[in-house]
Amino acid sequence: MADFDDDELIPPPDPDALPAYARTRDPVELLVKVKAEGMRLDHYLQVFFKDLSRSALQQAISTGNVTCNGKPTKASYKVRNDDKLVVQLPAPVNDVIVPEDIPIEVLYEDDVLAVINKPPNMVVHPARGNWTGTLVNALAFRFGDQLSKENGNFRLGIVHRLDRDTSGAILIAKADGIHNKLSQQFEKRTVFKEYVAIAQGEFERDSDYVEASLMQHPRDREKQCVASDPDHPDAKPAMSYYEVMEKFRGYTLVKVQPKTGRTHQIRVHLLHIGHAVLADKMYTGRGEVKVSDLTPGLPKPDDTVLLARQALHAFRLRFRHPVKDNWLEVEAPLPADMRAALEALRVHRPYR
Repeated sequence: MADFDDDELIPPPDPDALPAYARTRDPVELLVKVKAEGMRLDHYLQVFFKDLSRSALQQAISTGNVTCNGKPTKASYKVRNDDKLVVQLPAPVNDVIVPEDIPIEVLYEDDVLAVINKPPNMVVHPARGNWTGTLVNALAFRFGDQLSKENGNFRLGIVHRLDRDTSGAILIAKADGIHNKLSQQFEKRTVFKEYVAIAQGEFERDSDYVEASLMQHPRDREKQCVASDPDHPDAKPAMSYYEVMEKFRGYTLVKVQPKTGRTHQIRVHLLHIGHAVLADKMYTGRGEVKVSDLTPGLPKPDDTVLLARQALHAFRLRFRHPVKDNWLEVEAPLPADMRAALEALRVHRPYR
């Protein structure tokens, strides 16, 4: 999901045990059951320790604070039935979410769900380094106790994720049962997702599929990359479909429909075909675009910053309503920064 890995939505074996694990950081012993066999160790631990990011869990594993059958292991280790894990993790922060009066745009709402237009530069849920100012803090203020707790207090109502700097439509559940039904649609990949991106370069084809397996970058745990060997044990199949919407000299506006939901999928797939998302600092090294980038030699006083984040927006969601069973489609209008960038491109970089 965009930037969300649907295949990792696996419920904990014992839901009643989860709060106990979350409340303590005494050594915890876990016995792997057969239905979890084959999961990566860091993915497996995320089922139990939802208040910690995967990178935090990977760090704990790499420093020897997680043992498997009495021995240190790797985050990529595939757990096996009857593996005995001993986990020693840092104490969690208070898991009470503080409601914050942060303005959010509600695109659709009824008794059981809502679709929010997430602004850029907003983390979806609290995690280490971002305990306040998140979408969940805003949701707690806007909806009170009308939010699903299926994924714990830190992810109140959150059915899927968007990256911090990706704006657009995100689906919120108001009850646990509703949450489960919506999650199943993501798992089965029946949710239609469409993104809009401003990409670097001019596309040779007006539409095409990108099929390239993704995996964690070998040197930067925060990044993903295309797997050179699609049969690598950590590689996950990924497919995206794109259509050109508007062309400029040196830039292209495209809509992208991810057919799978891998982390950073759209950003990495577009980079892979030579058309990185504009102002994607993580993958291009440049996190902003100024008017002077489009018109060299512009006087500095007129050098307006057009974009200060990746030009990627979750434009459309279509899914089945979990109660009414009809198809529901919601669109999120383009945010001001992407509209400004497009207007500047039309003025300074019109297509030949």
